[in-house]
Amino acid sequence: MPVTFATHTLETAPAAARPVMEGVQRHLGHLPAAVGRLATSPQLLEAFTKSNALFSSSTLEPLAREVVVFTVATRNRCHLCVAMHTAIVSKQGAAPELVAALRDQRPLPDDRLEALRLFTLEVISTAGAVAPASLEAFLDHGYTQRNALEVVLGIGTYTMSTLANRLTDAPVDERLAEFAWEG
Repeated sequence: MPVTFATHTLETAPAAARPVMEGVQRHLGHLPAAVGRLATSPQLLEAFTKSNALFSSSTLEPLAREVVVFTVATRNRCHLCVAMHTAIVSKQGAAPELVAALRDQRPLPDDRLEALRLFTLEVISTAGAVAPASLEAFLDHGYTQRNALEVVLGIGTYTMSTLANRLTDAPVDERLAEFAWEG
């Protein structure tokens, strides 16, 4: 029989997870099922939310952060992250062509964002041993050394999220159904 992770509520979650869950619920106005599943490990839930807050405060602009997230999410085949971040970039007014390219793992129509996507993929595929020419190409598109390290932060944050969501088989909440991704 397959193992099923519980989708905790504020009442059933381990006590250590409840403050983080309450914060998520206040911030989003609801408690996503994925958060309920991650609550099984209060430490993982807290690590993700803190890491995500740090990544969100990085010097990468919001759309650039989303490119990093999409790159990790599609590479790791996290249907939930792709749906959630499709909703986010759509709400931010991203061009439909850009959203489609991100979801389909195709070259992006914006050269600067494409340089970021390629750099993110190289950081992942080389475990950080990026070729000097690749780092230079990234920097030549107006990014900084600080941005390069912030990409590593984003990769770490969303590797944690995507792997946990896949492990727990976190469902796409109904409010994100229109953004579902089969990948």
